Amino acid sequence: MSGHSKFANIKHKKEKNDAAKGKAFTMIGREIAIAVKEGGPDPANNSKLRDVIAKAKANNMPNDTIERGIKKAAGDSGSVNYEAVTYEGYGPGGTAIIVDALTDNKNRTAANVRNCFTKGQGSIGTQGCVSYMFDKKGQIIIDKEECDMEADDLMMSALDAGAEDFAEEEDSFEITTDPADFAAVRDALKEQGIEMTQAEVTMIPQTYVTLEQDTDIANIQKILDLLDEDDDVQTVYHNWDE
Repeated sequence: MSGHSKFANIKHKKEKNDAAKGKAFTMIGREIAIAVKEGGPDPANNSKLRDVIAKAKANNMPNDTIERGIKKAAGDSGSVNYEAVTYEGYGPGGTAIIVDALTDNKNRTAANVRNCFTKGQGSIGTQGCVSYMFDKKGQIIIDKEECDMEADDLMMSALDAGAEDFAEEEDSFEITTDPADFAAVRDALKEQGIEMTQAEVTMIPQTYVTLEQDTDIANIQKILDLLDEDDDVQTVYHNWDE
C-alpha cells in the first residue's frame, strides 16, 4: 500500500463547499450542460455525463436538479455555450498550480485567472509548464468512520474491480485508478454499498512542495482563495503540502 492522502484538505474543501452550495451546484450544472451537448442526455450512453452525475450526487445535488439540468441542456439550443479551458502557472516557492475553468468568455477568464496569480506573487506559464509534475488518476476517498468493511476486504474489492493502488491512512482509505477504469471501479464499489467521500478523475502531484516562509504561505493561500471565488473556475490542483 502506498500513496499520500490529502483527506484533511478534502474535508476542509468540502466544508467550504457546503457553505457555498449555490456556487457548487452552478459549477456542476455547467459540467452537465457540456457533457449533454457532447454526448447526449442518456447517461447509459454517455460516460462523461455518468461521471458528472456521480460528482453531483457526491455533492448532495438533488436528483430533480440534476434531471432539470439534463433536460435543459438537451432541449435548449439557445443556452449559453461553455468552453473548457486550462491554465498552468507557478505560485510562491516554485509551487505548481493548474486551473480548470468553464467559461463563455475566454478573454475575461484568462484576465481574471492571471490577476489571481499576480496578487499572490505567482505567474501564469505556458500550456504544459507544470502539468508534467502531476499524474491524471481516478481517485476515490472513503472515510473510515463511514466504512464498515475491513481494510483488506476493501482493498481486494477495489483491486478486483480494476484499481491500481490502495492506501490506508489515519482517517481514510484512498483508491487510485487509471482514468479509463475509474467509472468501473467506482460503480463496483457503489454496488457494494460503499460510501465515498470523494470520487473523481483528478490530477495528483508526483511530489509536494513545503513552504517555510510565512509570506509564501500567505501568498499561495491568497491565490487559491481568489481562484475559489471566481465563478468560472471549476477546479484547482496544486502541489503545496498544506
